[in-house]
Amino acid sequence: MTSARIVTFVISLSIWVLLTACASKEFRDEFDTEKNWFEQLSQLPDYPDEKNLIEFDAGPMTNYQHAIDRESIKIGRDGVIRFTLVTRSPDGAKNISYEGIRCTTNERKLYAIGRADRTWAEPGLSRWQHLDYIRQFYAQRELSKNLFCPYKQIVSNRQEAIRALKAGTHPDIYH
Repeated sequence: MTSARIVTFVISLSIWVLLTACASKEFRDEFDTEKNWFEQLSQLPDYPDEKNLIEFDAGPMTNYQHAIDRESIKIGRDGVIRFTLVTRSPDGAKNISYEGIRCTTNERKLYAIGRADRTWAEPGLSRWQHLDYIRQFYAQRELSKNLFCPYKQIVSNRQEAIRALKAGTHPDIYH
């Protein structure tokens, strides 16, 4: 092989390597946030029993009382914590709902509404809603920010969620 042919071969090989490197796909690892997310199916819990309720403070912007049924708390493999929320107005009216919070996105979803006959009803609207956009979600924002999702990280199990509820804040939150 002549030196001119070797130089031509080396230049051609170099161009081919550069073009191949530029054409390769962008590196992505298992921690990429653009992965497709799938919500898992979940069963409705038993209707809440008063003895299982843990009250929590939703902050100064509301005069309603809020409580979570400890037996209903479920941490899903999909990164959603599901629970039964019981809300009482100052006049004594009670609302019961089965909801979920997706910690990484700070969203909530209503799965079912409690009826007076202790059964569940399907809500008219069941979709993910960002907690920052709807003013009335005082309880859900408190649950997300200070109890169930400190720094957008879901609690690891039911016991951790119950400890945070009883303490009034998650231990990882520094006030």
